[in-house]
Amino acid sequence: MNTTRRKFVKMASIAGTGIVTAGMIPFSSNDSNIRFFSPLDGDMLCEYDGKVEKGGLTTTVEIEAPIGSKIKINGLNAKYADKLYSSKVHLKDYENVIEVEDVNTGEKQSITIFWLKNFTNKYRLSLDDNIWFLKDISVNANKYESIFENSYLALLKEVHETYGTKIHINIYYQTEGFNLSQMTTKFRNEWRENSRWLRLSFHALQNDPDKPYINAGYEQVKKDCDKVKEQILRFAGEELIGPVTTLHWCEATVEGCRALRDSGYTALAGYFKEEEGQYPVSYYLNKERAKHVDKRHIWRDNKEGIIFSKIAIVINNQDLNKIGPFLDNYKNGSRTPGYMDLMIHEQYYYPHYNDYQPDYRQKVLTSAKWATENGYKPAFLSECIFD
Repeated sequence: MNTTRRKFVKMASIAGTGIVTAGMIPFSSNDSNIRFFSPLDGDMLCEYDGKVEKGGLTTTVEIEAPIGSKIKINGLNAKYADKLYSSKVHLKDYENVIEVEDVNTGEKQSITIFWLKNFTNKYRLSLDDNIWFLKDISVNANKYESIFENSYLALLKEVHETYGTKIHINIYYQTEGFNLSQMTTKFRNEWRENSRWLRLSFHALQNDPDKPYINAGYEQVKKDCDKVKEQILRFAGEELIGPVTTLHWCEATVEGCRALRDSGYTALAGYFKEEEGQYPVSYYLNKERAKHVDKRHIWRDNKEGIIFSKIAIVINNQDLNKIGPFLDNYKNGSRTPGYMDLMIHEQYYYPHYNDYQPDYRQKVLTSAKWATENGYKPAFLSECIFD
C-alpha cells in the first residue's frame, strides 16, 4: 500500500488544481448591491455563533450594502456600523431562511442557514482504509465466536468501553485475496447488537490507485458505493449504516459526490486544509468554499444537498506525545470547534505494514482520553448535524 497517502500534509499541493469545479457559483453575486457577510448560505451554526435562549439561537446577521441603504433583515431594521449593516435574528428551527431587503430599491436577497442544537462538545473516532480486519474475521469464521476476537476490533471495543466512544469505520470492497462478498454472515446479530456505538460505511473499491475518484463520473462512484453498502447490509445489517462517510482521498467530482448523496451519504468528512495556497482533499469544493469549511469546520452546499465536515486530526500523523498539544491548539484556534472528528487509518495497526506504529493503541486511547477530559461527549456525526 502506498505510504504517501498517509503523509497528506506533504503532498497536499500536488492535487490542488484537480478538485476545483469549473463554473462553481461563488458565495456572493457580483451583480447585487446586497451581499451577505456573515453568515453565508449553507452555514451551520452552533452555540458558539450566538446565544442559546428561548428555545433557539440568537445570532447576528451582517450585510454589505451601499452607504445610505435602508436594510431590513427578516423584517427588522438593520443598524449601520463599521461598513456593515447588522441585526440580531432568532433561529428557532433546524433550517432557517434569512431574507434581506433594501427598502429604497426593493432589492431582496435570501440565504438558508442551519442551527445545530446538538453539535457542540461532541466527538467520534473514525477509521479510514479498512478491509484487513474484515478479511481476518471471515478467514477465521470457524474459529472465532465473536467479531471482537479480531484484535483490531477488540481495541476499538476497548476504546468504547473505556470512554464510551462512538466509532465509525470506512471500508473498502476488496483487498488482495478477499472481497466483501466473501464476508461471513455468522456474526450478523453481533454487528447489530453493537450498532449503538459502531458504524460501517463506504470508503472506496480498494486502496489503489491513489485518488481513485478525483475524475470519476457518477456511474463509477455509484457502482462502487452500492457494492459496499449491499454487502454491509448482508453481513452486518442496516443498523450499521448511516448518512455519513469519508471518501478515499476526499477528492471527487461534483458528479461523484452526487452519487454518494443518492446512495444515502449526505454528509462527507474531509481535511479542508490549506497547503501552499491550495485546498486539496476537499472533494469538489473550490478554494473559496474549502477555505470556508476550514474556517467554520462544517458547511452545507445547499445547491447539492451535501454537508461537508472537517476532520480535526489524523492521529497517525502525530507522535504520541504531540497528540494532546495538537488537539489543544485545534480547540483553542481562531474558532472553537463544536465537533471533534478524530481519525486514524487501519494499516498502521499491523506489524507487517511498512509504516507500522507500535504505539497505535496508545495513540487511539490518548485521543479519546483527551476528548473526554476536555468535555467532549461521544456522538456519531449524523446525530449532530441533521434535524
